[in-house]
Amino acid sequence: MDKRGEAGFPDAGVTGCRPGKRNKDGCKDEKDGHHGKEKKREEVMAVHVCLICSSVVGAGRRLRGELRSRAMSSSTNSTVLAESVATGSSGDVELLPFVNDKHGGVIIEMTAPMDPQLFSASLKASLSKWREQGIRGVWIKLPISLANLIQYAVEEGFWYHHAEETYLMLAYWLPATTHTLPVNATHRVGVGAFVMNDKREVLAVQEKSGVLRGLGVWKFPTGVVEPGEDINLGAVREVKEETGIDTEFVEVLAFRQSHKAFFDKSDLFFVCILRPLSFDITKQDSEIEAAQWMPVEEFAAQPFVQKHELVKYILEVGLAKVDKDYAGFSPILIKSAFTDKKSFFYMNRRDLDKASESSSTQKKTEKPLFMEKL
Repeated sequence: MDKRGEAGFPDAGVTGCRPGKRNKDGCKDEKDGHHGKEKKREEVMAVHVCLICSSVVGAGRRLRGELRSRAMSSSTNSTVLAESVATGSSGDVELLPFVNDKHGGVIIEMTAPMDPQLFSASLKASLSKWREQGIRGVWIKLPISLANLIQYAVEEGFWYHHAEETYLMLAYWLPATTHTLPVNATHRVGVGAFVMNDKREVLAVQEKSGVLRGLGVWKFPTGVVEPGEDINLGAVREVKEETGIDTEFVEVLAFRQSHKAFFDKSDLFFVCILRPLSFDITKQDSEIEAAQWMPVEEFAAQPFVQKHELVKYILEVGLAKVDKDYAGFSPILIKSAFTDKKSFFYMNRRDLDKASESSSTQKKTEKPLFMEKL
């Protein structure tokens, strides 16, 4: 009668003799019995090894499958979240922080770091909600520290509106119409200063850089008005920086508008006349090669002045103000009806006063003076 071991295989765990041909001791002969026993044990061991290998291989396959499943789950989390927003199952997706603007739009102001995928999902949810509410323009103000979110905003249809040193502003139009959002600032503002002393000498400089570098050309002090700076204050500052001369702003004598001047921006250049309050020159070493008080006739005789119409006209209006009855525009501080801010209004105050005096004596039936030439 065969015995089966615990594993269910013949002779597994059995140390006795197999039934069959036996010797006098009840066991098989040495040649036949023991050799057969060893052979069977080898077969049992081989079966166990196969089972172990099969178990290891199966476990490896299950592990690889689980890892692939986790990877696929991780890579599709953002997709599932975005799809839940699109299908209306985004109840737990918060809207992005925003404030309302004055024109029926919203401004998203991002200040804290945010996971890009969560930002994308929240942006989708926000746009969907605002579209339902009839919001039109959407702005996103991204500080430079959150530049990693730009791609996800652009993928939703946002475009670059403008950039400053610390942030990027993006814009989006929700209605299916042509957008009416204002364009980025189109102009930069420059100033030129006409400064003359009692000796009829004008303040002139030679620049270390730019198109006039190394040409020996004397020009009026010029510069660009800084953000938030008024024209009159910018002109005083530029003269002080380039020459060390303190001045008092008098008037805007004229201005010029040009286009495609600086990174395709237009340019407004205001010609200002200033009264000197000091006379000892200390030039700006970083930008100015030389500075001096120069006789006006000598300044005007330069070939550059004769060829350059802008400089020629600056000199002409400056002398017209000093020697004749030319009136420019002086700054008048005014209040706004909408905010507490004040601003400068530039006007010909002298002629306005004269016009006010004459209008009081002029008959209402008379033709206005400016109409006489029409």
